[in-house]
Amino acid sequence: MSTGTVIAIRGSVVDIAFTTQLPLIRTILRAGEKESVSIEVLALLDSTRVRGIALTPTQGLARGMPVTNTGQPLLAPVGNAVLSRMFNVFGHPIDHLPPPDNVQWRSVHQNPPALSSRCTGSEVYETGIKVIDLLVPMERGGKAGLFGGAGVGKTVLLTEIIHNMAGFHQGVSIFCGIGERCREGEELYREMKAAGVLDNMVMLFGQMNELPGSRFRIGHAALTIAEYFRDDEHRDVLLLIDNIFRYIQAGSEISGLMGQMPSRLGYQPTLGTELSELQERIANTDAGAITSIQAVYVPADDFTDPAAVHTFSHLSASIVLSRKRASEGLYPAIDPLQSSSKMLTPGIVGQRHYQLARDVKRTLAEYEDLKDIIAMLGLEQLSQTDRNTVFRARRLERFLTQPFCTTEQFSGMPGKTVSLDETIKGCERILNDEFKAYPESTFYMIGNIDEAHSKKKLLNETTALSA
Repeated sequence: MSTGTVIAIRGSVVDIAFTTQLPLIRTILRAGEKESVSIEVLALLDSTRVRGIALTPTQGLARGMPVTNTGQPLLAPVGNAVLSRMFNVFGHPIDHLPPPDNVQWRSVHQNPPALSSRCTGSEVYETGIKVIDLLVPMERGGKAGLFGGAGVGKTVLLTEIIHNMAGFHQGVSIFCGIGERCREGEELYREMKAAGVLDNMVMLFGQMNELPGSRFRIGHAALTIAEYFRDDEHRDVLLLIDNIFRYIQAGSEISGLMGQMPSRLGYQPTLGTELSELQERIANTDAGAITSIQAVYVPADDFTDPAAVHTFSHLSASIVLSRKRASEGLYPAIDPLQSSSKMLTPGIVGQRHYQLARDVKRTLAEYEDLKDIIAMLGLEQLSQTDRNTVFRARRLERFLTQPFCTTEQFSGMPGKTVSLDETIKGCERILNDEFKAYPESTFYMIGNIDEAHSKKKLLNETTALSA
């Protein structure tokens, strides 16, 4: 291993001179007291100097200090021992437990799977959540964007999908927090532990208070672990990224620090390439699939922002959470009219599913248009046809709610996982007016449609007793 010397420090940017062989791009260098400062080489300045970005704070670093070339890129731990653990970008545990044994260390910089090894068919990833499987089907090995503000149920929805992944797909879930607040990471860890889903899960955090180099590489570290479970263990992997915009933001900060000429709106000129390097590794192969759900922050709600435009080009589904639906108690609070999926075509989901999804969306859209008239004039002023539409839409809205397994201790209701066939049957029967005589409340927070019968029977018994 060659040794160099620090010749300049500007914040996170460090220039190092080497008298012997220069280190390769992406090599990790160690400097400072006890080699506590990690630097990643990003540019070769000339035949003797390299420029790197620090992944850890540079306090105490001074010109003239020796720098050790490790000869290796950034490494991530892989193996079954990493399950139920929480790590930082270096693979060091941050859950106050000892480091895991029997792990391999692999470079975080891997190539995407070759086209010859990829599965060419489109396959739906069933989540067991009615509204997603029916109206916003996710792609196995695809990427779904999750849009929503604070308090509308993003974390609960992610927790339930992780629970179903472990229980029904025998898969592994990996949570990658990019630019997360420390508090959010700690809360999520406790929630996952309480929900009993931590045993089949790995969590990685590049926190908001860390340097941009650390935040930029945490996504690659998470993907390296995901690729191990897909390629070596032949298991399906669910990769949750929160927030993909922070990854782009960290790249923009590094680009500015390195003195690159900014592109449109101040973003890095390499934005498209950097995002593609990450996203193209998320794919399904003959061995297994990495399915990704990514929280997306849209800057100033401007969907023409370069960060949003480049992210959308990679997504196969967009799940939009509505604060209005959350305030009405319609959980999961997914807006069926704003959400969309490229998988919802007759060639992939079948003609029956496609037609039913269109009928459900049309019924809900017509009800949305009638709400203003109902608010001003009342339901009685509508025509019989419009009234029937309202009755169907309100029953559909309630049928598409669902009690979650991960919220049993809070709601007191046992969680339900519903197959796609049961969901389709239930919606078809509601649209055919089979349940016209049933109160709307019998459809709220049930699993399959047959539970409405027992709920109605219980309601009649309660009414008879009170009378």
